[in-house]
Amino acid sequence: MKPANAANMIVFSDLDGTLLDHETYSYAEADNALALLRERRIPLILASSKTAAEIFPLRQTLGFQHCEAIVENGAGLLAPGNPDGNAATDYEQILDLLSDLPNDVRAGFTGFSDWSAQEVADRTGLSVQNSELAKQRYFSEPGLWSGNDQAFDAFSYQLQEKGLVVQQGGRFISLSFGGNKAGQMLEIQKRYHRANQRAYSIALGDAGNDIAMLEAADLGVIIPNPDHKGIPRLDGEASGSIIRAVAPGPRGWNETIKTLLANNE
Repeated sequence: MKPANAANMIVFSDLDGTLLDHETYSYAEADNALALLRERRIPLILASSKTAAEIFPLRQTLGFQHCEAIVENGAGLLAPGNPDGNAATDYEQILDLLSDLPNDVRAGFTGFSDWSAQEVADRTGLSVQNSELAKQRYFSEPGLWSGNDQAFDAFSYQLQEKGLVVQQGGRFISLSFGGNKAGQMLEIQKRYHRANQRAYSIALGDAGNDIAMLEAADLGVIIPNPDHKGIPRLDGEASGSIIRAVAPGPRGWNETIKTLLANNE
């Protein structure tokens, strides 16, 4: 599908497994497309499970510090040029609700609050320094589940009864009070509308927690990720409002963005 006007395009992108390589966290293979976005002044809104502390230096390195970013799976926003994001008390409340669960229900879940920076590094492949940034959370608690499916259903149900939202990402389960990438994307897109010209959104993602964002965008792009089961066929693929990249990670990201921009020259 061809965007109506490349000059009014806005790109929303997941990070791990999409713009960043799933194993190395490198975006090098997307350098050409990133340069084109900067050259044409097309906004790039990073949308990730990462924290504001993690995204701020990456956003600056990529050259999009003037753009907002969606953090912690959509539970919060990082304002343009703001290294601290919107400080909130959600995180302590989430940990309190976890602690209130019966021990047998809570036992299967371990999260970032339970792990040292070294343990976060071991589970993510991040450096210890970057793992410290990943532990600076405001809006959500990511973690892993070690129990069976039945126990997970009980865990999820009890947290949902307390008002928490349980989302499965590419690497971790994420607990928050709500907000998601799709909702944040639509609100940001409205801020880019111009007189008589609607902003055209392109969203790229590789995991289940990206599906709502891909479906809500004008054009969704599924990036294949051989490191997990990926995204099943979506309804929008029949109409062309959702497409699939051929290559995984930043290589597929690069090829897709370059093709879309070339089609609008």
